[in-house]
Amino acid sequence: MATLTKIKKTTKKKKQIPKELVYELINGSPVYYRDYEKVLSGQTTLEGVMGSSDLQSWIILTIVEFLLLNLDKEKYKVLSNELGYIPKQRTRYNLDIAIIDRNKIKKLTGKYLKIPPEVVIEVDTKADLKKFENPQDYFHRKTQDLLDSGIKKVVWIFTKEKKIWIAEKGKRWIITDWDDEINIFDDINFNLKKLLDKENIKY
Repeated sequence: MATLTKIKKTTKKKKQIPKELVYELINGSPVYYRDYEKVLSGQTTLEGVMGSSDLQSWIILTIVEFLLLNLDKEKYKVLSNELGYIPKQRTRYNLDIAIIDRNKIKKLTGKYLKIPPEVVIEVDTKADLKKFENPQDYFHRKTQDLLDSGIKKVVWIFTKEKKIWIAEKGKRWIITDWDDEINIFDDINFNLKKLLDKENIKY
């Protein structure tokens, strides 16, 4: 007599990931903070993956100070501090630095920004890139989404490689070095290396 043996299929329940570990959303799909697994395993804290490095923070503040000195403050506002921006439905990005046309902002809502800035400047990323086949896919996707939403220019600063990536809609995207002078907005140009060297600190 044949004996029928039932094989029980066991499914490993996926550990629930707290929403606080979601860095950004792309078409409804969460992009988590880099090293978020270390938070889940107790190796580090939430603050440990959310924070910026000293170099990243220094660069962001240096650029913000430069922009505040050179932009027309009656026309433009410089926002930073991981500004939440919604370029389209089911997508949310964090922005390191955003140059905003003041005339487009009629009222502060206390919610994520939906009006496209003129220019966005990003310094590295805190995103976990393992879900992407190629890490560059993340940078391309975010950049294209920002440009498609109406942002005129996106500038990426990569601290490890000391490179700057400049993307404008309808123009060829270019990658250059830190010591090149680049145009940020209107007639405002800057050389990141010179700005940092003026700070008189090693990096």
